[in-house]
Amino acid sequence: MTSKIKKIGVLTSGGDAPGMNAAIRSVVRTCAYHKIECVGIYRGYQGMIEGDFKEMGPRSVNNIINKGGTILKSARSSEFRTDEGQQKAYDNLVAGGIDALVVIGGDGSFSGAQFFSNSFNFPVMGIPGTIDNDIFGTSHTLGFDTALNTVIDCIDKIRDTASSHNRLFLVEVMGRDAGHIALNAGIGAGAEEILIPEEDLGLKRLLESLEKSKASGKSSSIVVIAEGDKIGKTVFELKDYIEENLPEYDTRVSVLGHMQRGGSPSCYDRVLASRLGVKAVESLLEGKSNFMVGMINDKVALTPLIQAIKGHTQIDRELLRVSDIMST
Repeated sequence: MTSKIKKIGVLTSGGDAPGMNAAIRSVVRTCAYHKIECVGIYRGYQGMIEGDFKEMGPRSVNNIINKGGTILKSARSSEFRTDEGQQKAYDNLVAGGIDALVVIGGDGSFSGAQFFSNSFNFPVMGIPGTIDNDIFGTSHTLGFDTALNTVIDCIDKIRDTASSHNRLFLVEVMGRDAGHIALNAGIGAGAEEILIPEEDLGLKRLLESLEKSKASGKSSSIVVIAEGDKIGKTVFELKDYIEENLPEYDTRVSVLGHMQRGGSPSCYDRVLASRLGVKAVESLLEGKSNFMVGMINDKVALTPLIQAIKGHTQIDRELLRVSDIMST
């Protein structure tokens, strides 16, 4: 593999996701395998602007594959959105002898990478890291599988108390613009209803579904709600609406929040991160740039960054049908 690239920088940006550390490890060790240097950039693009770099070798990433979060930290950077900020970042990369970047993050992080690459003709490669699984060009993003397992575990525990007290629980999960977590976790946890941004269930149908569940003999129910669903302004207003119209239900709300981002990554996310990290580095060494590495039909594939940024993931219609059947 011939390449002019001798040193690659790696950073994590945006919201953290389980598997980011495994991806960092993969990038560092793939660089070592190909006998090129690797530099960790702390606090994302802000670290690029401040020159917060650290040389990384195979032993510097020992025992991180099992850890959540990101050892390189993450931060928002308004300064990176300015021409002056990007110039500082570029100057620091050149001064540090860094020839290419691997950016681990979501569509916002990729937008910054795309703009930076175009402005300075600097090679970049993206690895999708977000629990929402809302990046076009990959079936799975880093952290999605782990987040599902976390949500399932929480809902299983909630169902225990729901059954004990004959309660209806509204469980809000992450998913501001996409309902992948809610739909998959809802089916996996046996939820009676699933509310996602892509489908407008409507208040009337929700009430009808809950009435049907009650009439069929169900003494407790779980409704999984993506945070971006618009059926109610907030999950707490939805609770009030249900109690006003179905007073027979003792309704409770559980917002899972940031616990979904934490925890040790699943085996799937560790393997995914390892595969994507290898592909990212080797693609840069092959002279490729401005791509995201992802999984398509269980194969590692490249998608142009601009498509990953502007494309929209689609909800699985078959899963919606399965959900309807399972809630019978």
